[in-house]
Amino acid sequence: MENNQTAFESTLKSKDTEEFIDIYFYRPVGYCWALLFKKLGITPNTVTIASIFLGVGAGICFYFDNMWATVSGIFLLIWANSYDSADGQLARMTKQFSVLGRILDGFAGNLWFTSIYMAIAFRLYPEWNGWIWILVFVTGYFHSKQAEMADYYRNIHLLFLKGKAGSELESSKELTNKFELLSWKENFIKKLVLFFYRNYTSDQEHRSPKFQRLFRLLKENFGDIPPESFRKDFREKSLPLMKYTNILSFNTRSITLFITLLIGYPWLYFLFELTVLNVLFVYMTVRHERICKQFILDIKEGVYK
Repeated sequence: MENNQTAFESTLKSKDTEEFIDIYFYRPVGYCWALLFKKLGITPNTVTIASIFLGVGAGICFYFDNMWATVSGIFLLIWANSYDSADGQLARMTKQFSVLGRILDGFAGNLWFTSIYMAIAFRLYPEWNGWIWILVFVTGYFHSKQAEMADYYRNIHLLFLKGKAGSELESSKELTNKFELLSWKENFIKKLVLFFYRNYTSDQEHRSPKFQRLFRLLKENFGDIPPESFRKDFREKSLPLMKYTNILSFNTRSITLFITLLIGYPWLYFLFELTVLNVLFVYMTVRHERICKQFILDIKEGVYK
């Protein structure tokens, strides 16, 4: 039993960044899927692609103002997210990591919610007319930024918790160097993937100027390995923000979506996203930047050596 628990925990990113529902539902279910997929020789990227079909199928179900269709869509979206958990767990289990896999994983979630948003827009169009598309596009924009920065802050936390090997934090400069070494003629798909990933990473960096300054300062003073005292202090300050990165990811968002669909008012989901989630998004980014600003001052004053 202890060995099984250890094997399961080895497939998690970290307990710091895992949410209650993930720890007690999605991760155990995903682990079972990962064990099955490993036995069948199925790759993490194949699992991610399968999740896309399930998530898009959920969106199609939500078009219909029908309880059975709504329940079917909820089931499919939960299934899709269990695969989203499984692909990462399978990758950690089999050491099959790749930039393509990371991009594909993020792309899958975007396709799920694009399908869901469009389905709800078509469903509400007879009543709302063109206004529903404005609401959907604005909500979709903020959704993408919320998820983008939540992912970034989570990987920053993992970097100082587990080191570079335990984090997926990337540098747009390094990605640009890789991008420029590839030929459009010989590496079209890989170069195209890097093009979008580089822009995604560049936007994350643009929205976190204080952290970028802190990161440069750490490298100038300590090289690639910051002092353990700094890592400990940063993790302590960053940990309370992890709950916001989780809220802005899937579980809170999906539960709210399910409730609004079940009561027959799916437009309330968009209102929730534009108000509650955006307030949390702004608080999370401002708080993280303040933390980084204080650490910049501490390093300059010689607190860490």
